[in-house]
Amino acid sequence: MTRPVPAPPYGGLRHGLRVGVLGRLLGLVPTPRRNPFALGYLAVLLGTTLFSRFADPELVHRLQSLSSTDVHNLLHCPLPALLFSGLWVAGPVWMPYLWAFALTVAPLERRVGGWRAAAVFAAGHVLATLLSQLVVAVTVAAGRLGPEALDNLDIGVSYGVLASLGALAGLLRPRGRLLALAGAGGLIGHQLLTDQDLVTSVGHPAALLIGVSLWRWLRRGPGRPLRLRRPAVRRMAPSEV
Repeated sequence: MTRPVPAPPYGGLRHGLRVGVLGRLLGLVPTPRRNPFALGYLAVLLGTTLFSRFADPELVHRLQSLSSTDVHNLLHCPLPALLFSGLWVAGPVWMPYLWAFALTVAPLERRVGGWRAAAVFAAGHVLATLLSQLVVAVTVAAGRLGPEALDNLDIGVSYGVLASLGALAGLLRPRGRLLALAGAGGLIGHQLLTDQDLVTSVGHPAALLIGVSLWRWLRRGPGRPLRLRRPAVRRMAPSEV
């Protein structure tokens, strides 16, 4: 008669954590293995935020001015401006961006991978920046804004975050998609009503729509070709030959 093998202590508890509600929640927590892009980017933003808080204010202002994607910088050094402007947060507080990345960039990265999540983020950051600054240049040329608007500081990652949210919505179920887009629309609407800044008034909606425009590409999956419908071929009966 063989004796039953005793179960390891707390084995049932560990199994319950893996398959239960708590296990699902833990699966949503960003980790370096699942979210190298999101966590790496957050680490960079934390570093620049601490630098801007404790470094010499004059040096910080100079570096941020060189990183700004204002019209003058985009005309004279577009690539460095577009790259370095995304390494700062707009303000002295980093914690809101932790939650923003955890709710948008990290879940998008888990679904589509780090490279495509980075591509979505970069597309939103670059295209929304160029569009918003083009509107600024046209408005200044029309005389509706003063020429000082061409040099206004423009740094931050909000365009990339909103593009990630727009892209993520297309990968959710219909109810989740509706909630994500409604939340994004509410945030943008509140900003339009309370802040008269022309740059973000153009850039934030544009970034969200850029993410939405990438739904089809993201739903295809990596390396998955587009499905083409072949025309139906009618088989001829032997008597028709």
